[in-house]
Amino acid sequence: MKIRIDNIEVEVEEGQTILEAARIAGTDIPTLCHRDGVEHYSSCMVCMVRDRKKNNFIPSCSALAQEGMDIDASGEEVVSLRKKAVSLLLSEHRAECEAQCRIVCPMGYNIPLMNRLLIAGEHEEAAELIRSEMNDGELNCITCKAFCENACRRKKIDTPVSIRNIRIFISRNLPQTAKYDVSPFYSTTDIRKRFSSRIGSLHETEQLEWVKECPEDIRRHREITDYLAASEEAASCMHCDCRAASDCKLRDLAEKFTLKDPKGKFINAPLVKKINRKTGLIFENAKCIKCGLCVRVVEDSTEAPALCFINRGFVSIISEPLTVEYADIPDSVAKKCVEVCPTGALAFMINNNGT
Repeated sequence: MKIRIDNIEVEVEEGQTILEAARIAGTDIPTLCHRDGVEHYSSCMVCMVRDRKKNNFIPSCSALAQEGMDIDASGEEVVSLRKKAVSLLLSEHRAECEAQCRIVCPMGYNIPLMNRLLIAGEHEEAAELIRSEMNDGELNCITCKAFCENACRRKKIDTPVSIRNIRIFISRNLPQTAKYDVSPFYSTTDIRKRFSSRIGSLHETEQLEWVKECPEDIRRHREITDYLAASEEAASCMHCDCRAASDCKLRDLAEKFTLKDPKGKFINAPLVKKINRKTGLIFENAKCIKCGLCVRVVEDSTEAPALCFINRGFVSIISEPLTVEYADIPDSVAKKCVEVCPTGALAFMINNNGT
């Protein structure tokens, strides 16, 4: 059959969606709740298009192409509707894209990544990260007043992470030659120019949720004399940034539509970390946009426990089935769920599945 997408006529097969037809026409339609190979379930409404003949809006990821359709996929009204859809998702997205320590750093050093590499025992990679940030010059931490430590949320629990001393120690013990290419995870993009979600005011109990990820027998070091001390002190980092900061579809769309983070947010999702110590799977409901991809990608799982929706309406959340524990979610299910998550709601702890 033939349909028109933004005045481009294309031939499509019966059963193909408007989204698939748009790809044939070379038209990019953004999506959040869609994944090729996973059953359609229109929830985010970011892929909306307008049927010119019927003058109504339809989700392109699930609406089937029909003979003679004339689709507006990039007009002003369509883009405006998509912006509203993303804004609604952001209005209850209680998450921070970047950690406060990195935001206040005059150089924008990737402190959270350094901590994760040290915790994972990847000392040489941490050294190469700092080498790349120095850019053949001097480490600015030496003369800096440690703004990062002043902004560190750990200090509200006990004392801030000794970020400055960790970085100074590593910078003074760099290997003579680079052994690792840090370009896959090191970006020179100024994070202060990127869209950044804000978490809003925190309840005292919510502060303690971040500590869940830290070891119970944690050892603190103010002075850093070796890599063991650096790793142990880095382990006190509460990881209040987002693991998907550089790979978040919601953040990318917010930037594409030049949106600002809403000031007043719906506090439907308290900050709670669910941690599966067996697989390292972490779920943060406040970052979840309820796209349902993690549910649909494993819904044919009959033997292993999988994720599902519980409750209804605004209070519906992703959870383990009522008959099992979160710790029962196996590694095979966890990997599939993390792979399809469009935000950082589902992720792995460092020492289980890398960074």
